[in-house]
Amino acid sequence: MNAQTLKENILSGALDVRLAKLYGSDETVLSAQRTRYAALIDEFASRYGADRDIALFSTPGRSELSGNHTDHNHGCVIAGSIDLDIIAVAAKNEDSTVRIKSEGFPEDVVDINAFNTPDEARFGKSDALIAGVADGFRARGFAVGGYDACTTSSVLKGSGLSSSAAFENMVGLMLSHFYNEGVVDFVTLAQISQYSENKFFGKPCGLMDQVACAAGGIVSIDFADTSAPIVEKVDFDLTGAGYCLCIVNTGGNHADLTPDYAAVPAEMKAVAAELGASVLRESSREELMKNIAALREKVGDRAILRALHFFAENERVAEQKSALKSGDLAKYFEGVLSSGRSSFCYLQNVYTTANVSEQGISLALNLCESYLSKLDVPTAWRVHGGGFAGTVQAYVPAKDADGFVTLLESVFGKGSCYLLHVRPSGAVKVF
Repeated sequence: MNAQTLKENILSGALDVRLAKLYGSDETVLSAQRTRYAALIDEFASRYGADRDIALFSTPGRSELSGNHTDHNHGCVIAGSIDLDIIAVAAKNEDSTVRIKSEGFPEDVVDINAFNTPDEARFGKSDALIAGVADGFRARGFAVGGYDACTTSSVLKGSGLSSSAAFENMVGLMLSHFYNEGVVDFVTLAQISQYSENKFFGKPCGLMDQVACAAGGIVSIDFADTSAPIVEKVDFDLTGAGYCLCIVNTGGNHADLTPDYAAVPAEMKAVAAELGASVLRESSREELMKNIAALREKVGDRAILRALHFFAENERVAEQKSALKSGDLAKYFEGVLSSGRSSFCYLQNVYTTANVSEQGISLALNLCESYLSKLDVPTAWRVHGGGFAGTVQAYVPAKDADGFVTLLESVFGKGSCYLLHVRPSGAVKVF
């Protein structure tokens, strides 16, 4: 369908059934999404041509619900797709060039046949992610080719909601539909995205972000075998239980934090290596405790504390999954609070020791506690995602959300609090 026809269908409400599956049926929300998609179609038509056969795509961000820094050592997590997303208007082209114009950023132009090996000079650049996803497709025997796309994102960069994973998944989602009849499943899509981020972008991330963004809904993921992670849908309606999932963006400086992030998996794996394993999942707390005196000399105390966090967090994930399945929200919240304390005390990812004067996450956690602990219903809060700078997560009763937002935004600025809902659909072709 060409740009004008598809735009008319969207604005008339003809695609509301599809949009409602992603964003809910509230008319105000749907109206905003119609306008958002129509504006992006106009941008595509202006930049790449109005007579192209175009398609629409959406990939959501994610919120890590349990399992802080466990995936990279083959642990277990619970995560949920959220109702903030990247959307794309795209059309297949006839060459090997991928052109992506993301709102607010320069256009990426990548010849995926020429840029097909990692280049350290391109580490940290979005064009490297595109090249890496294409290379990951080729390595798995999938077809690749060029396309032109315009995107816009409500998954703010640096928000702890996995904007990078959503972008990687979007790049692969379009390759899947344009050149492989949409057959690439969400686990494979996530694995290719992780490969791109690790090898071409230069960031040693785990697999949780990519799987959670691609899958949709609340999922538990067991990464014991990263080539075939076990993904299980967890049927729980947080909104129906009367809660908002609030993410507070503290606005921390993300510059030069890669060494902090990289040290977490590296130190955990250093402990594992001393225990005769490649990752901590292949060992146990019992083995660590048997050798703790020698380990202190070899890897240092922080690495041991981070390993102890891993083992405890893995057990918490199982307990929290069971609590959600049985509808025991109070028990689930106990795990959230316990996870947050462990991340602060033992994982130590709440602030960077390179800049101890900036502790926005610590401050936000204190404010969450001061407000939420006084309410008459169970609540919980914790550091969210990678940590060091960025966001905290809070489970806020919907009836108390306005007061919570007012308090946190008085400190971190207007628009710093996102009241989110879990989205049932993952990475999808919308039309």
